[in-house]
Amino acid sequence: MNKFLSALFAIYFFSSCAFFVCISALTCLFTAAFDPRRRAVHAFSCWWGYHYFQINPFWKLSYEGVENIKPDKTYVLIANHQSLADILVVYGLHKRFKWISKESIYKVPFIGWNMALNQDVLLRRGDMKSIREMMDTCRGWLKKDCSIMLFPEGTRSEDGEIQPFRDGAFRLAMDCGVDVIPIVIDGTFDLLPKGSSQLIFKKHIRIKVLPPVDCAPFNGSSGAMRTAVREQMVQTLAEMRNQTPKKIEPAKVV
Repeated sequence: MNKFLSALFAIYFFSSCAFFVCISALTCLFTAAFDPRRRAVHAFSCWWGYHYFQINPFWKLSYEGVENIKPDKTYVLIANHQSLADILVVYGLHKRFKWISKESIYKVPFIGWNMALNQDVLLRRGDMKSIREMMDTCRGWLKKDCSIMLFPEGTRSEDGEIQPFRDGAFRLAMDCGVDVIPIVIDGTFDLLPKGSSQLIFKKHIRIKVLPPVDCAPFNGSSGAMRTAVREQMVQTLAEMRNQTPKKIEPAKVV
Protein backbone atom coordinates (compact mmCIF):
# COMPACT_ATOMS: atom_id res chain seq x y z
CA MET A 1 0.00 0.00 0.00
CA ASN A 2 2.80 2.42 0.85
CA LYS A 3 4.44 1.84 -2.53
CA PHE A 4 1.14 2.48 -4.27
CA LEU A 5 0.47 5.70 -2.34
CA SER A 6 4.03 6.90 -2.94
CA ALA A 7 3.64 6.29 -6.67
CA LEU A 8 0.28 8.06 -6.66
CA PHE A 9 1.77 11.05 -4.84
CA ALA A 10 4.70 11.17 -7.28
CA ILE A 11 2.30 11.26 -10.23
CA TYR A 12 0.35 14.10 -8.64
CA PHE A 13 3.52 15.95 -7.63
CA PHE A 14 5.08 16.05 -11.09
CA SER A 15 1.85 16.61 -13.00
CA SER A 16 0.89 19.45 -10.66
CA CYS A 17 4.39 20.93 -10.98
CA ALA A 18 3.93 21.05 -14.75
CA PHE A 19 0.70 23.02 -14.24
CA PHE A 20 1.90 25.29 -11.43
CA VAL A 21 5.13 26.31 -13.17
CA CYS A 22 2.95 27.72 -15.95
CA ILE A 23 1.05 29.78 -13.38
CA SER A 24 4.38 30.90 -11.94
CA ALA A 25 5.61 31.94 -15.39
CA LEU A 26 2.43 33.93 -16.06
CA THR A 27 2.74 35.59 -12.65
CA CYS A 28 6.29 36.57 -13.50
CA LEU A 29 5.25 37.85 -16.94
CA PHE A 30 2.60 40.17 -15.55
CA THR A 31 4.48 41.39 -12.46
CA ALA A 32 8.20 41.47 -13.33
CA ALA A 33 8.11 45.06 -14.61
CA PHE A 34 7.08 46.45 -11.21
CA ASP A 35 8.26 43.58 -8.98
CA PRO A 36 12.02 43.21 -9.59
CA ARG A 37 12.50 41.06 -6.48
CA ARG A 38 9.86 38.60 -7.75
CA ARG A 39 7.84 38.79 -4.52
CA ALA A 40 4.63 37.73 -6.26
CA VAL A 41 6.27 34.68 -7.83
CA HIS A 42 7.80 33.74 -4.48
CA ALA A 43 4.46 34.11 -2.67
CA PHE A 44 2.88 31.76 -5.19
CA SER A 45 5.81 29.34 -4.82
CA CYS A 46 5.25 29.27 -1.06
CA TRP A 47 1.60 28.33 -1.57
CA TRP A 48 2.56 25.77 -4.22
CA GLY A 49 5.21 24.09 -2.07
CA TYR A 50 3.21 24.07 1.16
CA HIS A 51 -0.03 22.78 -0.39
CA TYR A 52 1.46 19.29 -0.78
CA PHE A 53 1.27 18.91 2.99
CA GLN A 54 -2.30 20.17 3.03
CA ILE A 55 -3.63 17.49 0.71
CA ASN A 56 -2.81 14.73 3.21
CA PRO A 57 -4.65 15.15 6.56
CA PHE A 58 -2.22 12.73 8.24
CA TRP A 59 0.74 15.07 7.74
CA LYS A 60 0.78 17.55 10.61
CA LEU A 61 3.13 20.55 10.60
CA SER A 62 3.71 22.72 13.68
CA TYR A 63 5.54 26.02 13.29
CA GLU A 64 6.96 27.75 16.36
CA GLY A 65 8.70 31.11 16.62
CA VAL A 66 7.75 32.36 13.14
CA GLU A 67 7.33 35.82 14.65
CA ASN A 68 11.14 35.92 15.02
CA ILE A 69 11.33 36.62 11.27
CA LYS A 70 10.33 40.28 10.99
CA PRO A 71 8.84 41.18 7.59
CA ASP A 72 10.70 44.52 7.48
CA LYS A 73 14.16 43.05 8.16
CA THR A 74 16.72 41.16 6.08
CA TYR A 75 18.36 37.94 7.23
CA VAL A 76 20.48 34.97 6.32
CA LEU A 77 18.06 32.12 7.08
CA ILE A 78 19.53 28.68 7.73
CA ALA A 79 17.95 25.30 8.47
CA ASN A 80 19.13 21.77 9.16
CA HIS A 81 18.55 19.40 6.25
CA GLN A 82 16.94 16.01 6.91
CA SER A 83 15.28 15.32 3.54
CA LEU A 84 14.04 16.85 0.28
CA ALA A 85 10.76 17.58 2.06
CA ASP A 86 12.57 20.33 4.00
CA ILE A 87 12.27 22.59 0.94
CA LEU A 88 8.48 22.37 1.03
CA VAL A 89 8.49 22.80 4.81
CA VAL A 90 10.49 26.04 4.54
CA TYR A 91 8.07 27.36 1.92
CA GLY A 92 5.39 26.87 4.59
CA LEU A 93 6.93 29.74 6.55
CA HIS A 94 5.54 32.09 3.88
CA LYS A 95 8.53 34.40 4.24
CA ARG A 96 10.39 36.23 1.48
CA PHE A 97 13.85 34.92 0.55
CA LYS A 98 16.09 33.65 -2.23
CA TRP A 99 17.21 30.04 -2.11
CA ILE A 100 20.82 29.01 -2.58
CA SER A 101 20.54 25.74 -4.49
CA LYS A 102 22.99 23.31 -6.01
CA GLU A 103 23.06 22.98 -9.79
CA SER A 104 21.44 19.52 -9.83
CA ILE A 105 18.18 20.94 -8.43
CA TYR A 106 18.17 23.63 -11.11
CA LYS A 107 18.25 20.87 -13.73
CA VAL A 108 15.05 19.22 -12.43
CA PRO A 109 12.20 19.99 -14.88
CA PHE A 110 9.55 22.40 -13.54
CA ILE A 111 11.31 22.78 -10.15
CA GLY A 112 14.47 24.24 -11.64
CA TRP A 113 12.45 26.41 -14.03
CA ASN A 114 10.52 27.87 -11.12
CA MET A 115 13.75 28.57 -9.25
CA ALA A 116 14.97 30.52 -12.28
CA LEU A 117 11.71 32.50 -12.34
CA ASN A 118 12.26 33.30 -8.65
CA GLN A 119 15.84 34.39 -9.38
CA ASP A 120 17.15 31.93 -6.80
CA VAL A 121 20.92 31.54 -6.55
CA LEU A 122 22.76 28.73 -8.35
CA LEU A 123 25.78 26.95 -6.87
CA ARG A 124 28.02 24.42 -8.58
CA ARG A 125 29.42 22.36 -5.73
CA GLY A 126 33.24 22.22 -5.65
CA ASP A 127 33.59 24.95 -8.32
CA MET A 128 35.46 27.87 -6.74
CA LYS A 129 34.40 30.32 -9.46
CA SER A 130 30.76 29.36 -8.91
CA ILE A 131 31.17 29.74 -5.14
CA ARG A 132 32.61 33.25 -5.58
CA GLU A 133 29.78 34.18 -7.97
CA MET A 134 27.22 32.78 -5.54
CA MET A 135 28.64 34.82 -2.66
CA ASP A 136 28.66 37.99 -4.78
CA THR A 137 25.07 37.40 -5.92
CA CYS A 138 23.93 36.79 -2.35
CA ARG A 139 25.65 39.94 -1.13
CA GLY A 140 23.81 41.81 -3.86
CA TRP A 141 20.42 40.46 -2.77
CA LEU A 142 21.12 41.17 0.89
CA LYS A 143 22.07 44.76 0.06
CA LYS A 144 18.73 45.03 -1.75
CA ASP A 145 16.99 43.97 1.48
CA CYS A 146 16.21 40.48 0.21
CA SER A 147 16.88 37.60 2.62
CA ILE A 148 18.85 34.47 1.68
CA MET A 149 17.87 30.90 2.61
CA LEU A 150 20.23 27.91 2.64
CA PHE A 151 21.11 24.61 4.30
CA PRO A 152 24.57 25.13 5.88
CA GLU A 153 25.22 21.38 6.08
CA GLY A 154 25.43 21.44 2.28
CA THR A 155 23.65 18.11 1.84
CA ARG A 156 20.97 15.96 3.47
CA SER A 157 21.74 14.22 6.74
CA GLU A 158 22.41 10.49 6.59
CA ASP A 159 20.95 9.83 10.06
CA GLY A 160 18.64 12.75 10.85
CA GLU A 161 21.20 14.45 13.09
CA ILE A 162 22.70 17.87 12.38
CA GLN A 163 25.94 17.53 10.44
CA PRO A 164 28.91 19.98 10.43
CA PHE A 165 28.17 23.40 8.94
CA ARG A 166 29.95 25.15 6.12
CA ASP A 167 31.12 28.72 6.55
CA GLY A 168 29.33 30.56 3.70
CA ALA A 169 26.12 31.55 5.49
CA PHE A 170 28.00 33.11 8.38
CA ARG A 171 30.51 34.87 6.15
CA LEU A 172 27.63 36.40 4.19
CA ALA A 173 25.92 37.59 7.36
CA MET A 174 29.11 39.24 8.60
CA ASP A 175 29.96 40.81 5.24
CA CYS A 176 26.52 42.41 4.98
CA GLY A 177 25.86 43.10 8.67
CA VAL A 178 22.65 41.08 8.89
CA ASP A 179 21.44 38.64 11.52
CA VAL A 180 21.31 34.87 11.08
CA ILE A 181 17.97 33.16 11.75
CA PRO A 182 18.41 29.46 12.69
CA ILE A 183 15.50 27.15 11.80
CA VAL A 184 15.34 23.66 13.31
CA ILE A 185 13.32 21.01 11.46
CA ASP A 186 12.46 17.58 12.83
CA GLY A 187 10.38 14.77 11.37
CA THR A 188 11.18 15.03 7.67
CA PHE A 189 13.95 12.43 7.88
CA ASP A 190 11.40 9.72 8.66
CA LEU A 191 8.98 11.16 6.11
CA LEU A 192 11.45 10.72 3.25
CA PRO A 193 14.92 9.42 4.21
CA LYS A 194 17.86 10.11 1.94
CA GLY A 195 18.03 7.51 -0.83
CA SER A 196 14.42 6.40 -0.35
CA SER A 197 11.60 6.84 -2.87
CA GLN A 198 8.81 5.86 -0.46
CA LEU A 199 6.94 8.36 1.69
CA ILE A 200 5.54 7.87 5.17
CA PHE A 201 1.97 9.15 5.02
CA LYS A 202 1.38 9.70 8.74
CA LYS A 203 3.88 12.04 10.37
CA HIS A 204 4.10 15.07 12.65
CA ILE A 205 6.78 17.53 11.53
CA ARG A 206 7.97 20.28 13.85
CA ILE A 207 9.67 23.51 12.80
CA LYS A 208 11.14 25.91 15.34
CA VAL A 209 12.41 29.34 14.30
CA LEU A 210 14.99 30.59 16.79
CA PRO A 211 15.65 34.26 17.63
CA PRO A 212 18.03 36.20 15.36
CA VAL A 213 21.74 35.82 16.05
CA ASP A 214 23.72 39.07 15.83
CA CYS A 215 27.15 38.94 14.17
CA ALA A 216 28.70 41.66 16.36
CA PRO A 217 29.63 39.54 19.43
CA PHE A 218 31.76 37.24 17.27
CA ASN A 219 34.25 40.00 16.32
CA GLY A 220 34.43 39.05 12.65
CA SER A 221 34.99 35.33 13.26
CA SER A 222 32.56 33.44 11.04
CA GLY A 223 33.98 30.18 12.41
CA ALA A 224 33.08 31.11 15.99
CA MET A 225 29.59 32.13 14.90
CA ARG A 226 29.18 28.92 12.91
CA THR A 227 30.13 26.81 15.93
CA ALA A 228 27.86 28.72 18.32
CA VAL A 229 24.82 28.62 16.03
CA ARG A 230 25.25 24.92 15.27
CA GLU A 231 25.51 24.10 18.98
CA GLN A 232 22.32 26.06 19.60
CA MET A 233 20.49 24.18 16.84
CA VAL A 234 21.75 20.78 18.05
CA GLN A 235 20.55 21.58 21.57
CA THR A 236 17.18 22.80 20.28
CA LEU A 237 16.70 19.65 18.20
CA ALA A 238 17.37 17.49 21.26
CA GLU A 239 14.90 19.54 23.33
CA MET A 240 12.22 19.26 20.63
CA ARG A 241 12.57 15.50 20.59
CA ASN A 242 12.13 15.37 24.36
CA GLN A 243 9.00 17.54 24.39
CA THR A 244 5.37 16.74 23.77
CA PRO A 245 4.53 18.70 20.62
CA LYS A 246 2.03 21.51 21.02
CA LYS A 247 -0.80 21.97 18.56
CA ILE A 248 0.12 25.10 16.62
CA GLU A 249 -1.55 26.60 13.58
CA PRO A 250 0.40 26.75 10.30
CA ALA A 251 2.30 29.93 9.57
CA LYS A 252 0.29 32.77 8.06
CA VAL A 253 1.38 34.94 5.15
CA VAL A 254 2.90 38.19 6.36
